Amino acid sequence: MEFIDEDLLRYAEEHTSPESALLHKINRQTHLNVMKPRMLSGHLQGRLLAMFSHMIRPRQILEVGTYTGYSALCLAEGLQPGGTLHTIDKNEELEDRVRGYFAEAGLEDSVKFYIGNALEIIPTIDATFDLVFIDADKINNAAYYDLVIDRMATGGYIIADNVLWSGKVLEKYRKKLDEDTAALLDFNRKVQEDVRVENILLPIRDGLMIARKK
Repeated sequence: MEFIDEDLLRYAEEHTSPESALLHKINRQTHLNVMKPRMLSGHLQGRLLAMFSHMIRPRQILEVGTYTGYSALCLAEGLQPGGTLHTIDKNEELEDRVRGYFAEAGLEDSVKFYIGNALEIIPTIDATFDLVFIDADKINNAAYYDLVIDRMATGGYIIADNVLWSGKVLEKYRKKLDEDTAALLDFNRKVQEDVRVENILLPIRDGLMIARKK
């Protein structure tokens, strides 16, 4: 489901700071060589993630769902000197490609890249997070949220992607209630009802839930 007229989206992108040469390369190579390139954050959302990171100035970032590393590089732009971005993905087939991009960006000392099950890895990371980006399997969104919320710094932010799920969070845009949609409905309700956070759901791309820990 497209949430905005294609020409308006193009206009928005034309009036948004451009991707770096490396991000443009990742964008292009992902579309040419990697399955499901729609999973890439892309230009507009990537610049938004970078903008949030620059505003927050995080010391510790957690990303659940690395894919080809595009969003990780965007999030890393606002890291404080000496800060760390922890990023987790289960797809070991992309590991060499992603590590290559991190090396090209000069981030070998700033990024810790984990391959495996995020539900098992997150508890082993010794950090208090200032910024968390959740963009992995939607069924476990609530579980990831529960694992990190008590380890967020006061004023820290959790951003979850795809929370509108191509519009299927609304009954009129779905034929049946599938497992992923049901999980996202539960997750969105969970964040909305959580008194520990202030939140806003932005209808950007496929929907971003942004929650600030009080």
